[in-house]
Amino acid sequence: MTLGLFKEIFIIFIISMFVLYFCSRMKIPAIVGYLFTGALLGPYGLRLVHATHEVEYLAEVGVVLLLFTIGIEFSFKKLLQIRKALVLGGFTQVLLSIAAVTFIEHKLGFTVKQSIFIGFLVSLSSTAIVLKYLQEKAEIDSIYGQTSLAILIFQDIVIVPMILITPLLSERMGVSSAGDFSVGLLLLKIVAIVFLIIAATKFIVPQILYHVAKTRNQDLFLLTVIVICASVAVLTFKAGLSLALGAFLAGLIISESEYSHQALGYVLPFKSIFTSFFFVSIGMLLNTSFILSMPWTIAALTIGVIVVKTAAAFIGGVLLKVPTGSAMLAGFALSQIGEFSFVLSKTGVENSIINDHTYQMFLSVAVLTMILTPAIIYCVHVILKHLVKLKYLQAVPGDAAQDGDSGDAGEFCSIKDQLIIIGYGINGKNLARAAKASKIPYVISDVNPETVRREKSNGEPIIYGDATYESVLEHLNIKCAKIIVIAVPDRIAVRRIVELSRKMNHEIYIIARTRFYSEVEEIKKLGADEVIPEEFETSIEIFTRVMQKYLIPRNEIEDFISSIRKGSYEMLRTPNNSPKITDMEFKMPDIRITTFRVESHNHFANKTLTEIDLRKKYGLTLVGISRAGGNIINPSGEERILENDVLVFIGDSKMLDKANS
Repeated sequence: MTLGLFKEIFIIFIISMFVLYFCSRMKIPAIVGYLFTGALLGPYGLRLVHATHEVEYLAEVGVVLLLFTIGIEFSFKKLLQIRKALVLGGFTQVLLSIAAVTFIEHKLGFTVKQSIFIGFLVSLSSTAIVLKYLQEKAEIDSIYGQTSLAILIFQDIVIVPMILITPLLSERMGVSSAGDFSVGLLLLKIVAIVFLIIAATKFIVPQILYHVAKTRNQDLFLLTVIVICASVAVLTFKAGLSLALGAFLAGLIISESEYSHQALGYVLPFKSIFTSFFFVSIGMLLNTSFILSMPWTIAALTIGVIVVKTAAAFIGGVLLKVPTGSAMLAGFALSQIGEFSFVLSKTGVENSIINDHTYQMFLSVAVLTMILTPAIIYCVHVILKHLVKLKYLQAVPGDAAQDGDSGDAGEFCSIKDQLIIIGYGINGKNLARAAKASKIPYVISDVNPETVRREKSNGEPIIYGDATYESVLEHLNIKCAKIIVIAVPDRIAVRRIVELSRKMNHEIYIIARTRFYSEVEEIKKLGADEVIPEEFETSIEIFTRVMQKYLIPRNEIEDFISSIRKGSYEMLRTPNNSPKITDMEFKMPDIRITTFRVESHNHFANKTLTEIDLRKKYGLTLVGISRAGGNIINPSGEERILENDVLVFIGDSKMLDKANS
C-alpha cells in the first residue's frame, strides 16, 4: 500500500492549518487562507501537491455539499418569497454583464463569438465564496444576502443554456453541431424532475426520514441524507443540469421535512472539509509567473471585472427597489468570477473559442477577484457605516437589527426570552406543562420522531433535532433564549449541549440534568449555571416525605432542602459536614394524621361531636370534615356527623387504629 492521495491530502491539511492560524491572528477570512494554500502548494508554487485532478474531484464534492446545506437552510417557501429577485434581479445582472463585457472585448479585438463567450464567463459569480461568507457573518437573511442569493440561484440555472450555446460559438463548428443537443428533450427532463421533486417533498422523503429516524441510528440517518443528496444531484446532472444545482434542490426537498435541522447538523462538518478542497483547488490554478509577466494588464482587467459586475448587480437591485446600500453591497458581493466559469471555460478551450493565453488571463483575473471578495465586502461595510454616521444612509445593510424583517430566519426567531427544553421525557414534559400553565414561551427539541410527530399534531412547539449540533440550537433561536433546560439522559450529550449553549449565548441560564453527583462540577465548568443530580434529588424527595410524616414544619423542611442545594449537596455527600438545623427535631414520632369515611352502620353517623366525645373516649382531635357541600375546618361540638362524611383526625397512632376498628 502506498500513501498516494492520502499524502497529498495530509500536506494540504497541515499547510492549511498553519495558514489558517496566521489568517485567524491577522483577522483575514478563511477563504483567502485556502486560496493562498492552493497557490503555495500547486504546480505554480512549491509543487508539493501533484494530484491536482483528485483534489478537483474532492472540490466538486465540496461545492455539492455547500449547495446542499444552503438548500436545507433555505426552503421552497423562501424561494417563492425571492422569486421576483431571482428572475428580475438575476436576469438583469447576467444580461448586463454579458452585454458590457461583449462590447468591451470586441473593442479590444476579439471576435463577436469570443466576446460573447467571455461575457458568459464573467457574468457568473462564485456561489461557494459568497454563501460561505454570508454564512460566516450570519447575513444570509439580510436584504443584500437574500438579493445575492437570488441572483446566484439564477446564475446556477442559466449555466445550462450557456453550456448548450457554447459549441455554437466555436469558429470551427457549424450549425449542424447543434443537432447533438435536443433542447426539447432537455426541457422534458427538467419538467419531469420538477414533478419528481414535488412528489419527493410531499410524500417520499418525509416518510423515508421518519422510518430511518425511528431506528435512532445516527450512521443510518447520515447515509440516508447523503444518498438523497447524491440521488437528486445525479438525476439533475443526467438531465443536463449541474450537480450543484441538483444538490441545492435536494436540500430544498429535505428542508420541507421536520428532520431538516438534524440533517444539516450531520452534513455541516463534511461540507466544511470538502469545501476547503474547492478553495485550495482554485488557488492551485493561480500562475504567479504569468501574473508577474503582465501585472498592470491583469490588475486593470481585474478592476474592470469588479466594476462591471458590481454595476450590473447594483442595477438589478435598484430595479427590485432594494435600498441603495443593500443593492451596493450585493453588487460588490457578486463582483468575483464564479466556480462554474471554470467549468465553462474548459468547454471553451475544448471548442477552440479561446486560446491558452486568454485562458491563463481568465484564470488569473478570476482567482484574483475571488481572493479580493472578502476584503471588498468588509471595506464596503466599513464605508457604509461611515456614511450612516454622516447621515447619508439610514442603516447599514447586513445589520440584523436594521436590515429588514428577519421573521423567516427560523421557526422560533420571533420568540424572545423563551425557555428551551432539550428532551421530552417525563421531566421535559412536566416542565412544558408548567411553562404552558405559567404562560412562559417555550420550545422543545427531541430525537424521538414518534414523539415529535405526535406532540406537533397536539400543538406543541417541538422540532426533531439533536441539540448537540449548532444548527439545531440555532433553529431553536438560542441567541434570544433566556433559559435552556437540558433534560436528556445521555451524559455525553449533556456536556456537548452545555458547552455549545454557553458558546452561542453567553447570557443564557443553563440548567442541566445528570444522574450522578460526581459529574456536577465538570458540567458546571463547561458553562452550566445549575446541575441537578438525580440520585440526590431522589434522596431529597424521599426524606421530604419522611419528615412530613413526622410533622416537621413545612417551612423548616424547605429551609433544610434549600441549605442542601446551596451547599451543592455537600451534606448528602459527606454527612460529617452537614449543616446543623437545631429546630428540626422529631419530637412526636407517634402522632399521625388520618382520614375516615362515615358509613350508615358506623356509630358516628347522625351524631354530634359532643355526643361522640372523640377527645375523651379516644384521645383524638377532629380537625376537619370533608362533605359534598364543602369542607368544614375546626367543626364545633354541635356539628352533626352525616353519612359519607370524610373525617380528618390527628392523634396517637394506636388510638386512631382503635377508633377505626
